[in-house]
Amino acid sequence: MNEKLFLSSIENIMSSEQTLQFAQEMGMRFNRLMSYYKCAMMEIETKFRVLKEEYSLRHDRNPINSIESRLKRMQSIKEKLERRGEPLSLTAIEEELNDVAGIRVICSFTEDVYTIAETFLKQDDITLIEKKDYIKNPKENGYRSLHLIVAVPIFLENEKRIMKVEVQLRTIAMDCWANLEHQLNYKKDYDFTEKMRKELADCAMLSAQLDEKMDELRKKVSI
Repeated sequence: MNEKLFLSSIENIMSSEQTLQFAQEMGMRFNRLMSYYKCAMMEIETKFRVLKEEYSLRHDRNPINSIESRLKRMQSIKEKLERRGEPLSLTAIEEELNDVAGIRVICSFTEDVYTIAETFLKQDDITLIEKKDYIKNPKENGYRSLHLIVAVPIFLENEKRIMKVEVQLRTIAMDCWANLEHQLNYKKDYDFTEKMRKELADCAMLSAQLDEKMDELRKKVSI
């Protein structure tokens, strides 16, 4: 092997090792960031579970039906950053994305959604960043839910970090429609027609009417 070829081979090996080392380091940093989001998600979920427990003890009924949590997958994070024209970096994830960590609170009635949201936002370690009311102002496809982007502190071994979490509050009827709409509208290898989208929007309207009727019944029986 001549000297140039030998040096070239050494450089390629070093480059490969450096690339692998960089990838491993970035993987560790990404996993650490995801663990911070998971901690923030746990903090928020605990707050709602405490409220659920308190309502169970102090009232005849519990406005919170269920609580769900989810951490956005790497592929979803990558695709969302690409759609926004942002680089795939830890800084972009923290600064540009608000929904990496998500909590979904399912309530019995529409009024409960606002009651629970108001109680939650009164807590002094919760900072409201953004609020989108898709109940009063549904999306074009009929989607309804109350979205809150909040900041919450997490306390680590040697530091305190402020992390963002998306909180979605909706009724059982809203959640049922949203889950079914997602399954139908995002089915692979199928072109969803405008007529079918219109039918889904009509179903969302029926869901809203159901919530209204149930709220009226709730007021009549004073619960």
